[in-house]
Amino acid sequence: MAETTADVRRDIELTRERMSSTLAELERKLNLMEVVREHPWPALAIAIGAGVLLGSSGADVKTAAATARATRDAGGKVSGMLDGLVATLLAGVHSAVEERMTDWADDLKSAIAPNRHPHRLPARAD
Repeated sequence: MAETTADVRRDIELTRERMSSTLAELERKLNLMEVVREHPWPALAIAIGAGVLLGSSGADVKTAAATARATRDAGGKVSGMLDGLVATLLAGVHSAVEERMTDWADDLKSAIAPNRHPHRLPARAD
């Protein structure tokens, strides 16, 4: 049973349509803001838990200490250069994670209370 070119093209088009609809459904399910709007309290609890875990883990300090020990053992000028490089890299990673967490917290705040503006003081009624 040989398929014609038209049949193959039709099958390809049907597959593309199914893939597009599947991707659209996945994007909808993975849309963080939509999930937060639908479930604000569990999202807030997860965000707080993640922040506590990240903040208390000390992973950046442990990593820096382990790297410093490993490079100190290597000795020479390379060791000093690597220490500086690792310190810079860890500072950048720490900054990026902190910025991402702040952005998520701000997104979460705006999803929970979209009409509030945390940077503005409320107007006084005198």
